[in-house]
Amino acid sequence: MIDIKLLREDPDRVRASQRARGEDEGIVDAILAAEQTHRSSLTEFEQLRAQQKSMGKQVAQAQGDEKQALLAQTKDLAARVKQLQADADAAQASLGTLIRQIGNIVEDGVPVGGEDDYTVLETVGTPPEFDFEPRDHLALGETLAAIDMERGAKVGGSRFYFLTGVGARLELALLNMGIAQAVEHGFTPMITPTLVKTDVMAGAGFIDKHADEVYRLEADDLFLTGTSEVALAGYHADEILDLSDGPKRYAGWSACYRREAGSHGKDTRGIIRVHQFHKVEMFTYCRVEDAAAEHQRLLGWEKEMLAKIEVPYRVIDTAAGDLGGPAARKFDCEAWVPTQGRYRELTSTSNCTTYQARRLNTRERDPNGQGTRAVATLNGTLATTRWMVAILENHQQADGSVVVPKALQPFLGLDVLKPV
Repeated sequence: MIDIKLLREDPDRVRASQRARGEDEGIVDAILAAEQTHRSSLTEFEQLRAQQKSMGKQVAQAQGDEKQALLAQTKDLAARVKQLQADADAAQASLGTLIRQIGNIVEDGVPVGGEDDYTVLETVGTPPEFDFEPRDHLALGETLAAIDMERGAKVGGSRFYFLTGVGARLELALLNMGIAQAVEHGFTPMITPTLVKTDVMAGAGFIDKHADEVYRLEADDLFLTGTSEVALAGYHADEILDLSDGPKRYAGWSACYRREAGSHGKDTRGIIRVHQFHKVEMFTYCRVEDAAAEHQRLLGWEKEMLAKIEVPYRVIDTAAGDLGGPAARKFDCEAWVPTQGRYRELTSTSNCTTYQARRLNTRERDPNGQGTRAVATLNGTLATTRWMVAILENHQQADGSVVVPKALQPFLGLDVLKPV
């Protein structure tokens, strides 16, 4: 969540962020009013509580009728104190609910608007030209005996699939290449839980406004995660980190689950938009002052991976209305998909500043000796199942075979995927 001190001292900045996101800026005034109510309730409670303690001493010293009168007053006072405490607690809960409805403060320079209002920062590579009619990734996957959607639907329903033979090997090769690169750059590899508690899911910022997009096991009060970012955000919850030697960097490998609520009719063919997939996700804890530079590093590592699979792509600066609650800025790398004639997202990297850390109470010792302070958290994709779409379509040959990118060959053990 955002810093209440920032909202109090610079409400116009928060209002501007809300406008950029296309969200209600009136909530700023509601929060300021709720905070004032909480402060007033708390002050009144503390004053009456002090009076109650003072009266307790008078009762102990009094006798006879005076004592009985004081006891009656004490009883009445105790009831009022109890009510004021309840009012203060209710005001605090209301304040907490309101402030959690505000997304992270958008960084300067982020495009205003929604999903289609991004800015293209860079375009890398040239879309391939074929002297034959290119097949889409599903047709190629079926020819290679790599993807089986029909049996996936039979077993799990729509948007489920089997990766078979070279399909399974290709996914594992991609993920292993991602882990290898992460280790090379100093990340600690992690196999993360895919079920997390409510406080972790909420702390990562994934159920404030999008609870309908995640799977919940109500009997156990657990959530299936749509990215290992969630588990890694909770990894250091309620801890004080030592960042004096630089950021803590983790690379999480996990299955990911997404309900894809509201996506009916979109990308129903193939494995672009599915309910389950695998991903390697970078996650960083760093000092607030280092977050912007770390964000550029994460983007650089994503581009390094995309260069290894040799596909054309572009980098976009995502518009404020498409950031999601935790992110202050987000860069997406989108690969060219030949049969769709457009770019599709393969990676995403977000600077969440202190938004998640405040919710999860992840801190560091203030370098200036001012107690503790919230750290910054960032995340970025290194490989997912969806990358197979770009590889298959961009590297296909006329006979239905697919040339394996050179950097991927040692991880896959093949240089060409051949039709079965």
